[in-house]
Order: sequence, then structure tokens, then C-alpha cells
Amino acid sequence: MTTVETIRFKLREAVADAEFQQLNGTMEKEYMQVRAGFLARWTARSADGEYLVTVHWASPEDAEATIAAFFSAPETQAFLAAVDLETVQPGRYELIES
Repeated sequence: MTTVETIRFKLREAVADAEFQQLNGTMEKEYMQVRAGFLARWTARSADGEYLVTVHWASPEDAEATIAAFFSAPETQAFLAAVDLETVQPGRYELIES
């Protein structure tokens, strides 16, 4: 069953939205899209500057393997440097297909 992962966060104060959007796109292409089980990823921003990232995975094991390697992967370091890690709120769900 498809696993949906959500991550809510804010950026560090010194990081501009345009800069982050470039970092986000690069990280997605270089890291997320090449991971086993990756299906799709969307990024949204609220009016108050909070970001919501939604990632669809083929299985919970694929999601877990990716997050286990995420914080030490060279391809994610610039992205992580832009995120206020104290604001990160993850979630994981199983997609209900009707």
C-alpha cells in the first residue's frame, strides 16, 4: 500500500524563500527521486511561511530507508541547513484508495 509522508517546517530566519525553493528542487532531483520506492513529492507554503512537503512512497519500508539516510546524505546538507530543525513535524499515513 502506498505510504504518504508529510513534513511541516519553517525556514531559518536568514533564508529567503527563493533560495530555499532552489535548494528544495536540487535536493529532490539529486536525492529523493533516485530513492527506491519514490513515487511523487509536492511542496506547499502557507501564508505565514510554514512549508508542507508531501511524499508518496511505494511502501513504508521505502519511506523508512530514505529518512534513515536523509540527515547524513551529502545531497541533503544544503537543504537541511536552510530548515529550522526545531520546527520540523513529520507524519506518516497509508493512502486509502477508493
